[in-house]
Amino acid sequence: MSPPVAPPGWSRWLVPPAALAVHLSIGQAYAWSVFKPPLESALGLSGTQSALPFQLGIVMLGLSAAFGGTLVERRGPRWAMTVALICFSSGFLLSALGAATEQYWLIVFGYGFVGGIGLGIGYISPVSTLIKWFPDRPGMATGIAIMGFGGGALIASPWSAQMLESFGTDNVGIAYAFLVHGLTYAVFMMLGVLLVRVPPSVRPKADAPAVTAGPQVSARSAVRTPQFWLLWIVLCMNVTAGIGILEKAAPMITDFFADSSAPVSATAAAGFVALLSAANMAGRIGWSTTSDLIGRKNIYRVYLGVGALMYALIWSLGDSSKPLFVLAALVILSFYGGGFATVPAYLKDLFGTYQVGAIHGRLLTAWSTAGVLGPLIVNWVADRQEEAGKHGPSLYGVSLVVMIGLLAVGFVANELVRPVHPRHHEPAADAPVATSEEAADDRREQHESA
Repeated sequence: MSPPVAPPGWSRWLVPPAALAVHLSIGQAYAWSVFKPPLESALGLSGTQSALPFQLGIVMLGLSAAFGGTLVERRGPRWAMTVALICFSSGFLLSALGAATEQYWLIVFGYGFVGGIGLGIGYISPVSTLIKWFPDRPGMATGIAIMGFGGGALIASPWSAQMLESFGTDNVGIAYAFLVHGLTYAVFMMLGVLLVRVPPSVRPKADAPAVTAGPQVSARSAVRTPQFWLLWIVLCMNVTAGIGILEKAAPMITDFFADSSAPVSATAAAGFVALLSAANMAGRIGWSTTSDLIGRKNIYRVYLGVGALMYALIWSLGDSSKPLFVLAALVILSFYGGGFATVPAYLKDLFGTYQVGAIHGRLLTAWSTAGVLGPLIVNWVADRQEEAGKHGPSLYGVSLVVMIGLLAVGFVANELVRPVHPRHHEPAADAPVATSEEAADDRREQHESA
């Protein structure tokens, strides 16, 4: 399947909607918690067991993005989106079969393993293409697409809850809900498959810089540079800090104000979670667009430096003011989303567009690490503090200080980032924009035989 080349007159503004069609679909992953209580009740699962499909899905997201990134770059966005569609939708269909037959391992395999591959391939599928279409505004372009992943749960959560209410919360009702998800997302993601195009030239817009301007570094060379690993640390620290709040948001705000004159109700805590999701989504487009104006290094100084300050405010003053607690948490989550959306443009600045999708895929292993590290820190510390007889804000004091320290590590790593040494650059003739699979293969063969 060759990458479809845009015909003359094709508007580059048709490409972000194609990316959104995929990212809004796979963003359903953030709404998995809607299925946890029904699965626990219908199949007799523990909370840890019901979380397993989501956890495996995030792990597979990072692994499939890392190992499949080069193939995505080679085959093009249409191939990648097709693979994502097949895997993500098949994951739901297998889960429907597992729920109907009460075979929970099939739900774990379907949603977690097969669907997780769709998550990873789908997540990176449009990144390289968007950067090539928008060399003048790469932060904005990738922010539009990745915003969809953050916002997918805002659609999926109420939709899934409504289906479970209609079909029932027994195993049969859950199976029907999974089935509808799989078929509906297949149709929606197909819109992206049919709409996506790659630019026909190295300069998709007359007054924009050429796609191949600046250094061009292969994925194999990129992982051998200190810049890649410094950015890996930056992304891991930023994501760890954000997901630490996101995963524990409802019980955290409840605990912080449990002893106050106006404790937080379950409904208010749910509303707080929804606000965090909105901040996550808004940060992906807002902060990434800002990075086009002030630069990638400066915007990460904001994410990491101001993020540490927000954590310090929650630690020291959070239980004294609900508005302060909520505002600080919203800022942290906006930085969490912004960090995801800005990192592809940061990679483009350092390594060029030659194999930026493959490099991005490898970098997402930092997400897999942070997805385990963040919740582990917050939950483990809270459990130990509770065993020690503490309650309220005291449950989280140590973990908040740890998050401040991690953000400080990320800040230092960002300061150490420098331009990539020319010895890692590809010869100019080896790094044009791929317009077809055959052309990409020819260039690779020429480079290997040189």
